[in-house]
Amino acid sequence: MRGAPDHTAPDAELVRQVVNGRPDAYGELARRWAPRVMAVCHARVRCQASAADLAQETLLRGLRDLGTLKTADKFGAWLRGIADRVCLDWLKSKQQTQVPFTRLGNDPLSVAAAGDRVGAAIEQADEIKKLMAEVESLPESQREAVMLFYYGEMTYQEMADLLGVSTATINARLTEARALLRKRLGQSQRATHEL
Repeated sequence: MRGAPDHTAPDAELVRQVVNGRPDAYGELARRWAPRVMAVCHARVRCQASAADLAQETLLRGLRDLGTLKTADKFGAWLRGIADRVCLDWLKSKQQTQVPFTRLGNDPLSVAAAGDRVGAAIEQADEIKKLMAEVESLPESQREAVMLFYYGEMTYQEMADLLGVSTATINARLTEARALLRKRLGQSQRATHEL
């Protein structure tokens, strides 16, 4: 009986294990890369619910097509390419016009019955919704950097390696994105207070 995959093994070693007949090693790869794939998908399609489905599809295609990966050390960039294609296919299809039930929100009558705590929760949810809308409206390179940093919990170096740019470029993208978000959200709050 084979043991569980080594959680400290590098991606390339886990890829080799999967290719050599240990499909359970892909579970560790999926665990490591799921937040990063989700960040890439969310940055591309600008819809969290759809991005979750697309991230799952990406990871499944990654498992199915792992034998086509030429260089095991390039697993992350290869998986990102799959995520890009999955998202592009989705964007080209008519699926983006469908609204999932998760985006419809709560029944207003049940919310009103829950009392004051619900009012605070709704206000917080509205703030999060505004923030996500602003993040989703950022230029793609900035949006992708923000989502990889916060969703994927990646370091600047990991992001630079994945995106094929320098850490200085990553820093610039994040700095520009944060400044733009502060400006947009600050204007939104001032406008609300003036009303």
